[in-house]
Amino acid sequence: MEERIKYLFRQYLNNTCTKKEFEEFFSYINEATHNELIRELIKKAYEETGQINPSLTYVDERGHLVLTESAMNEQSVTAKQRRKKNQVRFAMAAVVVGLLAGFVWLINQRAHQSNTAPKPVLAKKNTGRSEYKYLLLPDSTQVWLNAASTLEYPNRFAPGKREVYLTGEAYFDVKHANKQPFLIHTGKVTTLVLGTAFNIKAYPGRENIIVSVSRGKVRVNYEEKEVATLTPGQQVKVSNNNNTAVQKNIAVTETAPWQQGNLVYDDETINDIIADLERIYDVTIRLQNTTLGKERVSTSFRRETGIENALQLLCNLTDTRLKQVNNMYVIE
Repeated sequence: MEERIKYLFRQYLNNTCTKKEFEEFFSYINEATHNELIRELIKKAYEETGQINPSLTYVDERGHLVLTESAMNEQSVTAKQRRKKNQVRFAMAAVVVGLLAGFVWLINQRAHQSNTAPKPVLAKKNTGRSEYKYLLLPDSTQVWLNAASTLEYPNRFAPGKREVYLTGEAYFDVKHANKQPFLIHTGKVTTLVLGTAFNIKAYPGRENIIVSVSRGKVRVNYEEKEVATLTPGQQVKVSNNNNTAVQKNIAVTETAPWQQGNLVYDDETINDIIADLERIYDVTIRLQNTTLGKERVSTSFRRETGIENALQLLCNLTDTRLKQVNNMYVIE
């Protein structure tokens, strides 16, 4: 990105940039996310201009243009004293100084607007047990929030990137934006996209975080290190304890089965399945033999099956019995 901005800056100063390059360069200025780099480029350009005519200008430590008294006097009294070649060079330098001064003004205006604009307010949306919610974010990204989940997001996204924070499970249909990636933070795992549709399951206490893609491309990082790049019909399970990632292919229809009322568990621990059922049906379930909680099973059923039938199916798989004590289900 830095080299690209340097190239566009040179193209503009040399008056050789295309319309597309011109628009791209000013889009970076408008975003106000690369001000320090552009100020540094301006400062260097000032210094080069000063070599053409040292009395013309100097630049302070922030890259701001300062005309010296001799420079202002020279503009009125030295034209007759210079040779034609030096007059041309002086005129060129003056043009560059004027151009760069305009750049500094524009960048400072953008920075001022950025500093004086109201800071984004963080919104927090929750779902309770057995509750589901649809959200439309400020950029028109659509989110379907599963039971017992929380999504935090600003009321307006900052230039350059869109960031949200998820606890629980949600299906995202992200509005495409080339220069504004969308980041979903789930503990140590960050999922980055430009515009796509995917599901993230990241409930507290789970053994892993699951990311499944139905459209587009998704990059998954663990503590800023990339662990997977997913395309449609791919899923990755990232361990919550380390950066171990297991990737596999799935049917696109299995990206977010909960949206269609399907509860699908593939090689999941009993503990994770029980926690899921507690959220979905708003019940309390106790596992009498705690060591059983680490066993893995694969199963699926419809949500309308009901909690008792779902638990009975789980008991059949683990050779256990189900009983109800007051308002609590006990697997023994």
